[in-house]
Amino acid sequence: MTKYADKISRGPCAGRLQDKVALVTGAGGGQGQIVSLLFAEAGAKVCASDINPATLEQTRILAEQRGLKIDFATVDASSPEQVNAWVDGVMQKHGRIDVLYNNGAGVHMAPFDQMTYEQWKETIRLELDVIYLPSKAVWPIMTKQQGGSIINIASCAGMLAAEGLGTSAHAAGKGGVIALTRQLSLEGAPHWIRVNCISPGPIMGPALQSPYDESPYFRKLFDSTPSLDRHGFPLDIAYAGLFLASDESTFITGVNLPIDGGATSKVGAMMGRS
Repeated sequence: MTKYADKISRGPCAGRLQDKVALVTGAGGGQGQIVSLLFAEAGAKVCASDINPATLEQTRILAEQRGLKIDFATVDASSPEQVNAWVDGVMQKHGRIDVLYNNGAGVHMAPFDQMTYEQWKETIRLELDVIYLPSKAVWPIMTKQQGGSIINIASCAGMLAAEGLGTSAHAAGKGGVIALTRQLSLEGAPHWIRVNCISPGPIMGPALQSPYDESPYFRKLFDSTPSLDRHGFPLDIAYAGLFLASDESTFITGVNLPIDGGATSKVGAMMGRS
């Protein structure tokens, strides 16, 4: 995986989410898959969804191989009807929802002069509606419970301009996620609904593997963006999510947490790094 395999996020997780009911969107692969498995290992009753039943099946197979119990549902997180039906089903089975991990998203990448209006509109819908709709669905439940943790996945692209892919729509969408997180944290505070977001930096995943493999320039830029001498992996994000979902973070809300190896704390990439 990396010459710094011993530096990838790790640690004991058993019992940290014991018996919490946790919803995870976008669980069919990448970060959503890893966080679903980690939450289950931590004792949560995980209800995982994805728009793609084939990729969701891959997560189910991994869970079965590890002896983990996860409930799976094919859900389009940008559909009010499907999201509401999913949440209603979880409530009928478990009677409560403690954690919502809004990981689902979709994006079009293109230089601004080449991006079409349709690509722009679809990206904004798939970056923001998929946060709004699940959060809207669980809000009255968490209000009645007087407690809950909502974790939104944003991006460092919502904080800083990024070279190499054409991220104008992505930046606008994820900047909106960060802003929405702050507002919801304020409105949720009287009900002890904590709302935080995680902004991944250079995290390797399926969408980036192709440009990483095909472009030496992009690979160099991607690997040199963090201050730490490696790019990130989904497990780095999952452990941050585990902390924000757990009772270890009950006095944390309204936070945007960059998981980026120090990328947003410096200026530029170290392209000369070997």
